[in-house]
Amino acid sequence: MIGLTSLWINGRTLVSPEINRRRALVVLGKIDEILSWEQAKEHERDERFVELGEHLCEVRAGQYWRLENLKSFDEFLEKRFPESRRKAYYLMAIHEHLTRIPKRQLREVGWSKATELVKVARRDGGEFDCATWLHKAKELPKEDFKRAVESHLTGRETEPWEIIYFKLYKSQLPVVERALETATLMLGSDRSRGYCLEMICADFLAGAALETGESEPKIGCPTSNGESLTGSEQRVSMGSPK
Repeated sequence: MIGLTSLWINGRTLVSPEINRRRALVVLGKIDEILSWEQAKEHERDERFVELGEHLCEVRAGQYWRLENLKSFDEFLEKRFPESRRKAYYLMAIHEHLTRIPKRQLREVGWSKATELVKVARRDGGEFDCATWLHKAKELPKEDFKRAVESHLTGRETEPWEIIYFKLYKSQLPVVERALETATLMLGSDRSRGYCLEMICADFLAGAALETGESEPKIGCPTSNGESLTGSEQRVSMGSPK
């Protein structure tokens, strides 16, 4: 097992493992074989993500990349995954952290959901309820499953979201940025820019309702200390930066 182990001191290799050349060539060949399907058989490649992650872990442990005169495992990944090395590390994490889940079942849920399962496994450690989470991964749509994982990790409920794009002229940017900065100071720096924009819009709607005399429901605008402002108080608070 010498070829599958390495000693580390402060993140640096102390002893380079002796490479089993025949085994290394087989594993490197399998990785290239799987990656070669990227254009013609993308779906089939994704179905083999479990196998790919396992081989990548073996290459790192045995330092098989040395056969190609490369300087590091990162350089090996850069060569095999030129667009993004992140997916390679995701696949390796799946192999390392989801050992209790049969490979066949991992293939069924797909690599994207398996990546989310890794987050839960890392967080829960020995208390990871693999059967329950595997069932959720199989039953829930991808986005719903991601929200379930996020809710579990953060302890708070999440809701669907989307990115909205605005075209702004350079002359408009200072006004928009100042409004968001002011809202951030008032609402707290832990609030997202999207939340601050929502409160600015809520303030505008409340002011418009007062001016037109319409009986619009009051929209509470939380202040930095958690209290809620309504009506004319909102207009002053959001419109008069200190």
